[in-house]
Amino acid sequence: MRLHRLAVTAFGPFADPQEIDFDALSGAGIFLLHGPTGAGKTSVLDAVCYALYGSVPGARQAPGTSLRSDHAAPGTPTEVTLELTAGGRRLEITRRPEQERPKKRGTGTTKDKAQSRLREHTGDGWTALSRSHQEIGEEIEHLLGMSREQFCQVVLLPQGEFARFLRADEAARGRLLGRLFDTRRFAAVETLLGERRRAAEARVRAGDEKVLHTAQRLAQAAGDSADLRAWPLPGHQPGDPGLAGAVRAWAAVARCSARERLDVAEYALAAVEGRHAAARRAAEDARELDRLQRRHAETARRAALLAEAEPERERVRALLDRARRAAMVAPALELRGAASSAHLAAAHAETAARAELPPPLREAGADQLAAVEQRLREELGALGAAHRAEQRSAEIGRERADLERESRAAEEQHQESAEWLARWDETRTALQERADAAQQAATLAEQLAGRLEPARMNLSAARRRDEFAAEAERAEAELLDLREESAAARESWLQLKEARLRGIAAELAEALVAGEACTVCGSAEHPAPARPAPGHVDRAAEDAAHAAFEQVEQARSAVERRLAAAREARAEAASAAGEATTAELLSLTADLSARHAAAHAAAAGLHAAREQLARAEREHAARSADRLDAETRAAARASRREALDREQASLEAELALVRRDAPTVAARARTLEDRVRMVASAAACLRRAETAAARLKEADDQLADAAFKAGFDTVEAAADAVLPEYERTALQRRLDTWQAEEALLADRLGESGTAEAAAQPPAAPDAAEAYAAAAAAKLRTAGSACDAARVRCTELDRLSRQMEQELRALGPLREDYDRVARLAGLTAGTSADNERRMRLEAYVLAARLEQVAAAATVRLLRMSGGRYTLVHSDARAGGRGRSGLGLHVVDAWTGSERDTATLSGGETFFASLSLALGLADVVTDEAGGTRLDTLFIDEGFGSLDDQALDEVLDVLDSLRERDRSVGIVSHVADLRTRVQAQLEIVKQRGGSVVRHRTAALTD
Repeated sequence: MRLHRLAVTAFGPFADPQEIDFDALSGAGIFLLHGPTGAGKTSVLDAVCYALYGSVPGARQAPGTSLRSDHAAPGTPTEVTLELTAGGRRLEITRRPEQERPKKRGTGTTKDKAQSRLREHTGDGWTALSRSHQEIGEEIEHLLGMSREQFCQVVLLPQGEFARFLRADEAARGRLLGRLFDTRRFAAVETLLGERRRAAEARVRAGDEKVLHTAQRLAQAAGDSADLRAWPLPGHQPGDPGLAGAVRAWAAVARCSARERLDVAEYALAAVEGRHAAARRAAEDARELDRLQRRHAETARRAALLAEAEPERERVRALLDRARRAAMVAPALELRGAASSAHLAAAHAETAARAELPPPLREAGADQLAAVEQRLREELGALGAAHRAEQRSAEIGRERADLERESRAAEEQHQESAEWLARWDETRTALQERADAAQQAATLAEQLAGRLEPARMNLSAARRRDEFAAEAERAEAELLDLREESAAARESWLQLKEARLRGIAAELAEALVAGEACTVCGSAEHPAPARPAPGHVDRAAEDAAHAAFEQVEQARSAVERRLAAAREARAEAASAAGEATTAELLSLTADLSARHAAAHAAAAGLHAAREQLARAEREHAARSADRLDAETRAAARASRREALDREQASLEAELALVRRDAPTVAARARTLEDRVRMVASAAACLRRAETAAARLKEADDQLADAAFKAGFDTVEAAADAVLPEYERTALQRRLDTWQAEEALLADRLGESGTAEAAAQPPAAPDAAEAYAAAAAAKLRTAGSACDAARVRCTELDRLSRQMEQELRALGPLREDYDRVARLAGLTAGTSADNERRMRLEAYVLAARLEQVAAAATVRLLRMSGGRYTLVHSDARAGGRGRSGLGLHVVDAWTGSERDTATLSGGETFFASLSLALGLADVVTDEAGGTRLDTLFIDEGFGSLDDQALDEVLDVLDSLRERDRSVGIVSHVADLRTRVQAQLEIVKQRGGSVVRHRTAALTD
């Protein structure tokens, strides 16, 4: 990957468009990126990362952090464009973050969504590839072969992080390496094996619990016995290795004990069954004897009762004979009664009907009444045409009423429209004035809005001016104190230095060794070495005083820079705020805001006023047209009303002749219908009365003939002898009962066994039943015991087979658990077979760290003059800690191996830079060998002396052998004379700008 060009607009500290030509900077191999603190050096690297991945590194991408420049104009969009070559393809990426911009119409702002654009340069120019964030991100990550975290660690080399990496513990190193090298699959293997181990353990425990549950059921089925009390159920828990054997042995004992109890129960049952059979036969014999004796006594008692009822039997036979003969006369009696009832009812109906007739018709016969009915029906039929004429007259009346209502409604509407049209000029003038006032308020609101925004900006600048003035006063007071403290610290340091120089001979004498040459005079003899005087100052005290002085100087410099920044910011804010005070600007802003709000509220009704005026004009046109149409409809209604009056007068003259004294034709028809029904009913009653008299005479003749034939002297005697059917049935049932009882007693008296039983002593069935019941209870008890023993044996056999199946199924589960547990313990570093207690992911990372250390050593040897070598260590961290990610340095001068945390500041820079470059090589190879032609190194050069700086630059310069360019981000002033190609970030009041400085070009 090689960078060619970067263009930023309104990004970070860069307000105006800035362009960086990496091709010109990369020509020398090494270029310097420098500038004052806060100018925007890191923002250049952020822009590169944002163009590639759509986000900036680390904490600078925290929520609430904006990429937009505070110095940029409101209408200038934030945009980053990067031109690069990756995978042999020349691409251009343009990105815009989500940002606020002023609305094109009206006031306020609106939010623009984030935009991305990817183009590729071909032989025919630039070709658009995609505008999708996701597609562009996937394409760039595929071409570079690195994620954003890997890119920030490999291309934008952060020296501070690698210095911490050298001194970090193994857990911190593991987190960093895990981000760079994708070892999630190995961690997933550890997690998967752990889950499988837990799942296998859960299956084994579930199998053991199932076996124990079956064993508990075996114990319940076995019950309580002496053998099982002596051999209780094993107390093993799920997972115990001896569970299967103990449960098998206990189940065998339980089955043997149950079979013994079954044999005993079967012998007891056979003995009880014999005694129960004998008792049952004795009880049956006693019950039979008692039955025969009671049967004989009952037969004798019922024979005596039958003899006493003989007179009553004769009386019933006589009554039943007379009732049978009277039944032959009953139909004639019923026929005569019905005819008599019909004759009386017809006579009453005839009398009532004649009473309702008019006096001339009360004595008329049936034929005369029929003639009157025919005449009334003919008159009723003639009323049909009159009824239709009457309906038409009513319709005319309703139609005239409708015309009257329409006339009144039209008159009211005409009057209301006339009044509204009379007020039209006044209404139109008022609505037009309202719309004009709203338009004027809208114009005023626009003018006030143009004045309000500058006033607010001036107020904000005035507030910043006051804040920076207060900050400058505080910094001046603090600077005064620090200057005094610095002078005192310098004086103390110089005094201690002078005192040490006075006693330096004693300090040199402490380094003398007998027999060795003095470093001052060269003599091997030391006759009178100097001794430290009281109050001698050693090198440590001098260094401590010098460090205190430098610390105060650093604090003083920081306060001076803060004071200068505050003064500069105050001047900038004062220039923007003008001469007015903050209170004056606040009052002006409040006044403009209030006037703008009032004008805006008044202008809000402009659209409504215009709409209301347009509606009023449309209503005026509609009402004018309706007034002309109403006059035409009024003339038509008057003509129709006159025609209806003439037609109704003609119809009423015809109806007066038909109605006579009735109010309506319908009332006249109802009167005629009532008269027809009355005459017809009276004629029918006369006919029914004549028919009923003839039937009554015929029924009297038939009744007299039937009574004579049945043997009765008179009709009254036959009527007295008639009995209802239910009484005859009851009398016949009594006779049948006596006959059946007489036959039954004759049969019982002929039985021989009954008489013999009556001659024997009385039977005792209760005692025999009690003895049989006691024998049956003993039989049931013995049977229940035998059944329970048999069921117990069957259940124990079934549960034993079930438990054996469960134990056989549990064997493979235990084998699978043992295998998975060994693998999980080995990958998790908890197994005894894993001597170094290294997790699988740590093992893979250790191999990667070993590669990184080897690659870093190549450059560290050159930087340290062949003294230091980085080596990977898999020794344990100590105690119960795990091993695998240790990092040591081997000192060739002493031959010792020590921890990287013991390196000095410059040595730490050597090691961290070598580690960063080595890590870049390894990650590049890991990402598929993607070529990285542009690297950036951020800070760390300030801790190097001149010689060390030369060695580092030589190593960086050697990267050009692989056609790489290295950008150094640093404040070190010496680098500006050593590195010819430079990119300077200049901080200005209106935003930072970039300047290219190369051997061929200076701008």
